[in-house]
Amino acid sequence: MLTKIKCPKCNTEGTFSISDPVYDGPYRCWKCRELLKIRMEHGSLISVQQMDPQEMAKREEIRAMKEKFHH
Repeated sequence: MLTKIKCPKCNTEGTFSISDPVYDGPYRCWKCRELLKIRMEHGSLISVQQMDPQEMAKREEIRAMKEKFHH
């Protein structure tokens, strides 16, 4: 399902597709490259916030550890 997301920094509209009913994670504006944290539920955008690069690095580290232990 495609959902439209408007970047709070440059006001450019982008689209984001998810297959799960709930998504809480990063999104990067395709135009200005601003890193955002979004929350979507059942195809509806619930929240959009700027994301700290350190938070993104921490999420990536956790994801890599999960992948390491699932294989």
